[in-house]
Order: sequence, then structure tokens, then C-alpha cells
Amino acid sequence: MKKIVLSLAGLLLAGVPVLAHHAFGGEFDPNKPVLLKGPVTKVEWVNPHAWIHIEVTDPDGSKKEWMVEGGTPNTLLRRGITRESLKPGTVLVIDGYQARDHSLLRANGRNVTYPDGRKLFLGSSGTGAPTDGADPTEAPKPGQRGRGGQRN
Repeated sequence: MKKIVLSLAGLLLAGVPVLAHHAFGGEFDPNKPVLLKGPVTKVEWVNPHAWIHIEVTDPDGSKKEWMVEGGTPNTLLRRGITRESLKPGTVLVIDGYQARDHSLLRANGRNVTYPDGRKLFLGSSGTGAPTDGADPTEAPKPGQRGRGGQRN
């Protein structure tokens, strides 16, 4: 009897959708690249994706707060991105892709460039993410420069 109850509970839990995670293409527009520059205002170091909030100044002088999605905190740490390197006030340049809902000031970050010129991969990869050469784990396309600047 105990095995039957546990089996039924397992089947019920297996049918519950995972709401917190998504494929890149479900939320972000691979045809809408963005380049954002501004100081960090807040960092949400949470799973399944860390969020960096930066204040971007538009050409008309108005300031807008963008939310930029990164990889998991563990993945970012392995890439060299730490809480210490994302302190409020640090001016970053982030390139990525805007949310499909263009009314949202939200993006998936691909690369982050620090004031000292360091450039690190910030974005998530996998289903639907563009193969744009930013992800160091993706194989370069023929003729593209791969890791270490070598041509394929």
C-alpha cells in the first residue's frame, strides 16, 4: 500500500509544471539586440537566474531602470562574476536581447563589460538562445573565431 501511495504522489508531482524556468525564445527576442550602459542599482542573486538592475540614461537625458537576466548564480561565479564585482554604482556595459514584450525594460544579458575592460559571458544558453559567438561553450560556426581567437 505504501508503494502505491508513493507511486501516485510521484506521478502527481511529475505532472506539476516548472513555472520559474523558461527557454530563451519563450521570453526574449533574438531579433531585438540591446546595448545597455549604466551603474548597477541592485542585484538579485537568486535561482534560477540572477538579475542585475542598471540605470540607463536615454539620449533625451531621462533615466530608466532595466532588469538584465543572467545565468544561475553558480554559473556566474564560475565565469568570474561575483557579488563583489556587481556592487551598486559599478558602471557596466551589457549587450543582450530585449524581452519579447517590448514594453518591458527587461533583457537577457549576453556579455558584461567592466570599467577595466574585462568582458565576461553573462547570459544563459540552451534552447532558443542565439548562437552569436558570445557563449564560450558553443562551437563556433565555420569561419567564425572561436575560443582563443582561432578560426574554425
